[in-house]
Amino acid sequence: MSMKFDPNNVVIKLCMSGMSLEDSGNIEDAVTMFQKAWQEATDDYEWFVAAYHLARQQKSITDKLRWMETSLLCALKINDDNVRSAYPTLYLSIAKCYDELGDTDNAKRNYELSNSYKGAASDEGPFYHGTKADLMVGDLLTAGGNSNYKPELKINHIYFTANANGAGLAAALAKGEGRERVYIVEPTGEFENDPNVTDKKFPGNLTRSYRSQEPLRIIGEETDWAKLTTTERRKWRENLTKNKGEIIN
Repeated sequence: MSMKFDPNNVVIKLCMSGMSLEDSGNIEDAVTMFQKAWQEATDDYEWFVAAYHLARQQKSITDKLRWMETSLLCALKINDDNVRSAYPTLYLSIAKCYDELGDTDNAKRNYELSNSYKGAASDEGPFYHGTKADLMVGDLLTAGGNSNYKPELKINHIYFTANANGAGLAAALAKGEGRERVYIVEPTGEFENDPNVTDKKFPGNLTRSYRSQEPLRIIGEETDWAKLTTTERRKWRENLTKNKGEIIN
């Protein structure tokens, strides 16, 4: 069963609200949001995400450990490309808890497990790239263009995702007047998790966002993806304007 990251999922939305409250220093309300997310969750994917956020906010190390282990258990049950990227983060958090509790054997075991899941991204795809450019099958997309998010920035990598709706969002936010296109692409070389999203809001790389310094080859066009409404598009643009975060190039 493939568990796609969906920004409109009830539990994901509750966790995002919780994180906004955290950012504005409102920790109590944030915890309430994460608890609500846990209560509303109905499957392993939703429990894994909610438990992770509850774990982060626990005052006692034993409670933090209990929630992290709950999150990991749910993630391991899913055993899916969408979630595997979170394993290193979860094992590392668990290892640190054991360290603080003075349990060196369990700490060591979890540090080793965390490292064993690190390494090159191993997603099988299919992969997508969103743009407003009019391209043909066989064309190569290369790094070196200007950023959609910071026009003065030359991009050292070409970005892509295994989530067609994520590529659709990139197409909607792309520069240009052409129509929004989502191309099916294949990487021609090694690729890595996109550090701009990995472990930022959620553990690992749940949106399956990647980047490569090697070109992407266009192998087709995807037509079935969720188009943004005018309101949604405006909201995303406003968020981008407000976002002063650094882009890891």
